[in-house]
Amino acid sequence: MNIGVLGTGMVGQAIAARLAGLGHEVMVGTRNVAETLARTAPDPMGNPPFSAWHQHNAQVKLGAFAEAAAHGELLFNCTGGGASLAALKLAGEANLNGKVLVDIANPLDFSQGMPPTLSIVNTDSLGEQLQRAFPQVKVVKTLNTMNAHLMVNPSQLAGGDHTVFVSGNDAAAKATVSELLQSFGWQDIIDLGDISTARGTEMLLPIWLRLFGALQKPMFNFKIVR
Repeated sequence: MNIGVLGTGMVGQAIAARLAGLGHEVMVGTRNVAETLARTAPDPMGNPPFSAWHQHNAQVKLGAFAEAAAHGELLFNCTGGGASLAALKLAGEANLNGKVLVDIANPLDFSQGMPPTLSIVNTDSLGEQLQRAFPQVKVVKTLNTMNAHLMVNPSQLAGGDHTVFVSGNDAAAKATVSELLQSFGWQDIIDLGDISTARGTEMLLPIWLRLFGALQKPMFNFKIVR
């Protein structure tokens, strides 16, 4: 499958590499290709720049947001939550309409330092905002409640015996995304319902961040015992 991944950060890199490893034709989208390739400094989390990652993942193409969106039969939003709407507008509605958009972003607000707060909360979610802005796109919220490495390889923790959630209005889109999640190794996939249930998974981020601080490591996840 041709897949477009919007965002060149740690999450976008992890998703793109895993998809390429599974045989998909992947293009990563960015605001400015030349600027992205020219960066030599680590990102704010200390990860190597995209250009260093790309040298080891040369099979993954790089293009502008619009090019990646046009390339993909299915799309991943791996941009920062505060920039997601702007990135999708740059991708172009015509390149998005009718496609499944896997939204991994969280509306984190770092303006007051660490830990961040949520800029959208309680009565709305980023997932819903994206769905309202692009009504012909099939938005599916998932993978936003864990570290990027676990997103693409759940077996690294407890043999993969932990939980991932999906939210979205379109049942067929959620089924397509669930198949992709299974190809990543996910076994316990819980369909929470329509896109409004993304409020719940986005609001897991405050407890995730506090757990990160308490455990001093990101390799943990939620398991729903039932």
